Amino acid sequence: MSTTPLTASLIDLAARGQLPLHQHMDHATIAWISDNRPDLPPSSAPVLRAQSKELLAHGGLPTRWWADPRLYTSLHGVRHAMRTAALAAVLAEANGLNDDDTATVILAAAVHDCQRHHDQDDRGHGARAALWLAANADTVWGRFGLIASPRRIVQAATAVRLHDVPYKAFTADDKTDHARAERITDVVKAADALDRYRLPKLKWWPDAWYVREPALDELRGLAFDLVLVSERSYLAGSSGTAAVSYALAEKGLV
Repeated sequence: MSTTPLTASLIDLAARGQLPLHQHMDHATIAWISDNRPDLPPSSAPVLRAQSKELLAHGGLPTRWWADPRLYTSLHGVRHAMRTAALAAVLAEANGLNDDDTATVILAAAVHDCQRHHDQDDRGHGARAALWLAANADTVWGRFGLIASPRRIVQAATAVRLHDVPYKAFTADDKTDHARAERITDVVKAADALDRYRLPKLKWWPDAWYVREPALDELRGLAFDLVLVSERSYLAGSSGTAAVSYALAEKGLV
């Protein structure tokens, strides 16, 4: 089993190229993230529709939904999932998505990494999560108080499958699938990218070059603050879900 050594921070391990398979936030790394805050405008409080707030309140998904329970509290665990879902909700508002599409992006964002095997470059985890989502559609949609429909399942699964595939690497089949769920997929990919401020190298932080989302820059401040507030709360002893719920409440998102 590979885990982060208790005496080493993620920032130190990243600098040495020695990040382990399972990566967990630590005090030194969150202090480094805070010290390296980019020159961002103050984050405003987005206004979300009541349905989005209700869905985000169900974002603390069960540990059993993760392929490896060790990842539930890692950098790709429930805190990342909840923040990505919240950022997807904000992006849905910015893009004028209707209620059905907004619900689909929130749900897809919440489960997009649940079938990862580790915290490194786990190629194919999006495809695994898409298959898992389709196989467990009634359970997942029911968790959010929604009814799964064929259209919703296809759109969500497409967004989940393509979230870890760079646009420039799309195959002909990828492009065909993307065309069927373009707005859903683009929002989920952008929301996932916005939560990269949790990662222990500056070059891994959000980069607009990798997404197709005009609103990305104006949401950087919000994304950074959600990471900082929730990770500090988690390290102070809150559960992962409580830590993110606190950050979302502070920003008026729930």
